[in-house]
Amino acid sequence: MLAPVTMEILLRAKCFWRLAIPGSVKAVHKDSRTVTPQNFSNYEAMKQDFRLEIPEYFNFANDILDQWTNLEKAGKRPANPAFWWINGKGEEVRWSFEELGSLSRQFANILTEACALHRGDRVIVILPRTPEWWLANVACLRTGTVLIPGTTQLTQKDILYRLQSSKAKCIITSEDLAPAVDAVASKCENLCSKLIVSQKPREGWANLKELMKHASDSHTCVKTKHDELMAIYFTSGTSGSPKMTGHTHSSLGLGLSVNGRFWLDLTPSDVMWNTADTGWAKSAWSSIFSPWIQGACVFAHHLPRFEPTSILQTLSKFPITVFCSAPTAYRMLVQNDVTRNYKFKSLSHCVSAGEPINPEVMEQWRHRTGLNIYEGYGQTETVLICGNFKGMKIKPGSMGKPSPAFDVKILDVNGNVLPPGQEGDIGIRVQPNRPFGLFTHYIGNPTKTASTLRGNFYITGDRGYVDEDGYFWFVARSDDVILSSGYRIGPFEVESALIEHPAVAESAVVSSPDPIRGEVVKAFIVLNPDYKSHDPQQLKKAIQEHVKKTTAPYKYPRKVGTP
Repeated sequence: MLAPVTMEILLRAKCFWRLAIPGSVKAVHKDSRTVTPQNFSNYEAMKQDFRLEIPEYFNFANDILDQWTNLEKAGKRPANPAFWWINGKGEEVRWSFEELGSLSRQFANILTEACALHRGDRVIVILPRTPEWWLANVACLRTGTVLIPGTTQLTQKDILYRLQSSKAKCIITSEDLAPAVDAVASKCENLCSKLIVSQKPREGWANLKELMKHASDSHTCVKTKHDELMAIYFTSGTSGSPKMTGHTHSSLGLGLSVNGRFWLDLTPSDVMWNTADTGWAKSAWSSIFSPWIQGACVFAHHLPRFEPTSILQTLSKFPITVFCSAPTAYRMLVQNDVTRNYKFKSLSHCVSAGEPINPEVMEQWRHRTGLNIYEGYGQTETVLICGNFKGMKIKPGSMGKPSPAFDVKILDVNGNVLPPGQEGDIGIRVQPNRPFGLFTHYIGNPTKTASTLRGNFYITGDRGYVDEDGYFWFVARSDDVILSSGYRIGPFEVESALIEHPAVAESAVVSSPDPIRGEVVKAFIVLNPDYKSHDPQQLKKAIQEHVKKTTAPYKYPRKVGTP
C-alpha cells in the first residue's frame, strides 16, 4: 500500500492496477548485508499490496509539487530543501517547494506569453545541469506543453534532426549551443521561438534571465488528462535515426512512484543525487519525478564532466543519503585509490542503472563504503522493470526481481513463457491491461511500435533468463545497440557519420568490451584507395574527430581497425 502522505497526494481515483504475487524466494547465492527498507516491509508484501490509483485528470506540477508546497506550509514536511544545486565554484541554490512553485509559474508565464506557446506544443530543452533545466521541466508540466530533452553533446546535425522530426515550436538552450541552433533554424518551419539561458543578450533570442525579472508568479496549471502526451525522448535503435518515445502525464508522473518509493526507498527527509545527463530519461526517473513524488530533496552538481575526486568530495561534504549513477561511474570510483580517504557519513543507499554492473565493482564498493549497490533495470520506454530492493538478498550480477508495476516474463519467439534457466526475450505483459508505466508509442513510426508487441507482451529488445528463485539476469541486447557508460548508441548512426569522411569507403560498427565503460564503439573501416598510404594513427585520429563533430561526441569509435 502506498504511504499515507503519497495516498493523500494521489487521492483522486477511478481505477487501480494490481499485479500477480510471485512465489516464495529461496536464496542460493552467498548472502549480502541486507538493509531494512523505510517504505515497505519486504519484497513479497510490496508486490502483494501494491496498487496505484489512476485519476482521469493528472498533472504532476499541480497534484504532486503543489501538494508538497501545501504540506510544507502546514509544517507537515521536514525542513529539507526541495532542490539543492552546487557548481563546485562556491555557488549554491536552495529552493523550498514553495519557491520551486513560484519560479516555475514565472517560467510557465514566459512560455505562454513571450514564447506564445499553447497546450500540446512541443518544446526542446537542451541545457546542462543548471537550475533552469529543472524549472523548464516543471514549466512545461504547468502549461501542458510537451517537453523534449536533449543532451548538450548534440551537434548541429542532431539538433536539426530533432527540430524537424518533432516539429517543435520552441527551443530552450544555453549560449554554447545557440550558434548551432541559429545555423539550422531557417530549415525548421515549425520553430517559432528561441529562449536562451545566458547573462548576455543574443539577437533573435528571448533571454530567460531578463524575462524572469518581470514575469508574474500567478499562473493556473492546465488540467491535463492522465493519458495526455507529456514528454518525448529520443532513443537510439539498431537501424535508422533515433526514435521518438512518447510518455504521458501518468506513465512517468505516476508510474515513477514505483522507483521513488520502492527502489530508491525515499522519504521527505532524504537528499537524492543522480548523476545522469539531463538529456536522458534517467534524469526524469531520478532527478525529477521519483524523488519529488516522495517529497525528497533533489541534489544536483553542475559538473562539466565526470571527475571521480569531485564526486567523492561531494558525497563526503554534503548530506546526500541516496546516490544513483551508472556502472561506469562506480568502476571509475573504485579504481580511484583516494576512495579510501573519504567518509560518507550520510550516504545510506546506492543504486545503479543504464547497463549491467560488474559483480567485482559491487564488491569493491561494498568493501570500501559498507554499502551495497542496488542494480535496477529499465528503459526509456518504461519505468523500473526489475530491481534489487532493500531487504532482498542480492545476487551479484542479477538485475533483481520484477518491480510491482510490471508482470515480467522470459519469452520464446512465439510469445510463450519459458521456464527458469532458459534464455529468451524479456517481455512485459500488456494484455488484457496495458501497464500505466509504459510509453504510448514511437511517435510517427507505427511499424516500429508494432514490432515491440508479441502476443500479450511488450518485447523490451533485451535477452535474459530467470532463475529458480525469481531473479532476472541480463544476457545481451537482442539487437546491436551499444551500451557505453549508460549511453545507448546505434551502430547505424556512427556508420552514417563515418561514411561522410572522404577516407572511408565502407564501415561496420560493433560493440567492444571495455573495463571502464562496459562497452565502447569499435569501427572496422575499408579505406578509399587514395588514403591507404596515409599515416594510420593520424588518419584514425582525423576520422574520430570527424565523427565527434558529425554526431554527438559520445558516439565516436574509441577503437578503429580494418577487416
